[in-house]
Parts: sequence; structure tokens; C-alpha cells
Amino acid sequence: MNGYGIVTAVICFVCIGIFHPIVIKAEYYLSARCWPLFLLAGIVFLAASLMIGNLYLSAAMGVTGCSCLWSILELKEQEKRVKKGWFPKNPRRKK
Repeated sequence: MNGYGIVTAVICFVCIGIFHPIVIKAEYYLSARCWPLFLLAGIVFLAASLMIGNLYLSAAMGVTGCSCLWSILELKEQEKRVKKGWFPKNPRRKK
């Protein structure tokens, strides 16, 4: 019996749950212009997943890396949601 698929699915689910508020906070405090941080983190996690021998840890790093890269798109979407008034705008941020 192999639980690799189920563990990977749980890792994906947890990662999505963690990155949702990270994107919201990043857009609020740093703006969508912080996307290079997510790009760098994504590349680092994906590179780490290639070098790790443990399948579970490698999968966790790969999923986290892809979540970082997906967050770049979500930052742009979050910016649109803020403009629509669905999320608060940071009053201290200058235009």
C-alpha cells in the first residue's frame, strides 16, 4: 500500500490554505509589486525539491514552490479584489 498520493494531496491542501492569507497580507503591506519575492522563493523551493532524496519532503518542497509561483498571479487578482472593495486597502500606502 502506498500513501504517497494521499500525503501529497494533504500537503497541497495545507499549502493552499497557508498561501491564501499570505497573498492577502503581502498585497496589503507590500503591494503586488512584491511578486519577485514569490518568484525567488518559488525557484528556491523547486530547486530544493530536485535535490532532496526523500519523496515526501521533495513533494512538499515542489508543492510549496509551485504555490509561490501561483501566488504571483494571485497577487494581481488580489489587487483587483481590493479595487472592487472586497478587501481593505492599506491607508498608509502611497500611490
